[in-house]
Amino acid sequence: MIRAVIPPSVLNLKHFFYAWYGAVKYAHPSEKLYVVGVTGTSGKSSTIYLLRQIFEEAGYRVGSLSTVDFYVDGEQQMNDRKMTMLGRMDTQRYLRRMVDQGCDIAIIEATSEGAVQHRHRFINFDMMILTNLYPEHIESHGSFENYKKAKQSIFCHVAKSPRKKTSKLSSTLQKCFGPDVEKIIIVNGNSEHSRAMLSYGFEKRVAFGRGDSEWLVPKSQTRLEVKAEQISIGARGITFNIDDTDMSVQMYGEYNIMNILAAVAAARSLHIAPEVIKLAVSQFQGVPGRIEFIPEARAFGFDVVVDYAFEPVAMEELYKAVTLLEPKRIIHVLGSTGGGRDKARRFSVGEMVGKRADICIVTNEDPYDDDPVQIIEDVAHAIASQGKVLDETLFQILDRREAVLKAVELAEPGDIILLSGKGSEQKMCVAGGKMIDWDDREVVRESLARLSDDSYVTKR
Repeated sequence: MIRAVIPPSVLNLKHFFYAWYGAVKYAHPSEKLYVVGVTGTSGKSSTIYLLRQIFEEAGYRVGSLSTVDFYVDGEQQMNDRKMTMLGRMDTQRYLRRMVDQGCDIAIIEATSEGAVQHRHRFINFDMMILTNLYPEHIESHGSFENYKKAKQSIFCHVAKSPRKKTSKLSSTLQKCFGPDVEKIIIVNGNSEHSRAMLSYGFEKRVAFGRGDSEWLVPKSQTRLEVKAEQISIGARGITFNIDDTDMSVQMYGEYNIMNILAAVAAARSLHIAPEVIKLAVSQFQGVPGRIEFIPEARAFGFDVVVDYAFEPVAMEELYKAVTLLEPKRIIHVLGSTGGGRDKARRFSVGEMVGKRADICIVTNEDPYDDDPVQIIEDVAHAIASQGKVLDETLFQILDRREAVLKAVELAEPGDIILLSGKGSEQKMCVAGGKMIDWDDREVVRESLARLSDDSYVTKR
């Protein structure tokens, strides 16, 4: 009751305190690491995952914190917190662990909500990457302009933070800088919003992007441009050229070009050799929960793809990738998040999926304290507006486990099942602030195991 009358800006002061106290308690660990921040509307975790592999290929010891996992020098824990940018001193605790285990570099996924809650404060970032920026999280921030300002506050914080002495970093990193560690900003050259981020006082400005798209960052504002040319996207992956170097990666999704370019730009800014970057990119096998194929499905003649996409832009990119595989039918299992997230998304995503999928199964996602039945009905109503027929090409199944099983039962050879919204998340948020254990990928495997059970097939 008291929280309802206290302005959010006042409530967020406790997060500021935790950010400060965490830095003090763990002895300011970010001062002894080269710290890379990655922010943007989408692509953050994929960029981090790839950048981590490039850094490791170059011989660095790396730690990272993202929506996908918490990683410290080869030790991986899947993110089971339903929180990307950790609060209550946990980010500082992880940074201290990275220092103690001899890491050279830390990569941190930075979010707009985390910025509003001061979770980026008292972390001395050295490099900040903007993957992209487009309208999302509008209800949370009140407007796109507020959302953009939250992103800008991160860049402002980094630019104004004191420069580290190079001598504080590991000997393997010291060759990259002079006496002080320069602040580096890396932005999407195809984004109209990058100029706003470049307005802050970074010593080195880098832009990345597609050479076949409009370049919106003036050359005078950057020191380095990383452009992809001769881009080819097919069922076998992505190929492109950067400065006469041919690169290829066995990944689906046109949007991954930008994620790769962001990582390449960051690596080049730290003077990592082109051949090292090329090798790391060619060996990259994708990110858990991002267009992740479940290989066990292929024994039945169809594919299952698990993906984190939950908003229209990401969902459209998912369909572009899947279409390349020329499936017989697309069976899409989806929902929408509650808890005050953008309600309008239920209808825009529903309409888009209703147009593109052959069979739609609407189910629970992360309802929080919202009525999950109402969320499902909203999404299903939008799908039905595109011609889908209830109980024929449109199904409403509250239990997500049963929804996945239904998709597996309906699938025929040549089909693709899309399971979107959660990716590799390890928890589902339900009423009363509770979180239940969940992993879409394991639920798919359970359903496939049931399908292969002779007794179950007989009952069907």
